[in-house]
Amino acid sequence: MRLRAYKQRKARIEIIPMIDTIFFLLVYFLIASLTMTRMNAQKVALPQSVTAAEHASHQVIVTVGHDGRCFLDRDSVTEAQIKPALVSRLAVDPQLTVVINCDKDQPVAGFNRVFDLVKQANATNVMVATTPVENVR
Repeated sequence: MRLRAYKQRKARIEIIPMIDTIFFLLVYFLIASLTMTRMNAQKVALPQSVTAAEHASHQVIVTVGHDGRCFLDRDSVTEAQIKPALVSRLAVDPQLTVVINCDKDQPVAGFNRVFDLVKQANATNVMVATTPVENVR
C-alpha cells in the first residue's frame, strides 16, 4: 500500500472581507457623527418648542441649572461674572452667538435675569436652547 505524502497547506488570510468590514464601520461612524450636535455646556432638561432647530456657528453657551447655578460654557460662574465675560468674548468676535441654555424647571425670573445680562453685554445674536416637540397635533 502506497500512502501519499502529506502536504501541509499554507494558511490564507482573506483580506477582502476584512476591508469590507472596516469600510462599513467607517461609513457607520461617519453617518452617526453627522447627526451629533456638539454642545459645550452643562446638561439641563430643556423646555420643548415646535420651532426648535439646530444652528451651527461660533457660539458661547450660558447655562442656568435647575438649582440656579450659572455656567459659561462648562465653567461655573456667578451671575455678576456673566456680563464681563460676555463683553470680553464679544469684543474678540462681535458675531458670536450667545445661546441661553435654561433648565425647564428654573423659574422664569432666573431666565429673565440671565437674558437681561446677555443683552446688557450687547450680544446681537441671542438664542434660547429648546428641544423639539415629539408629537405635534
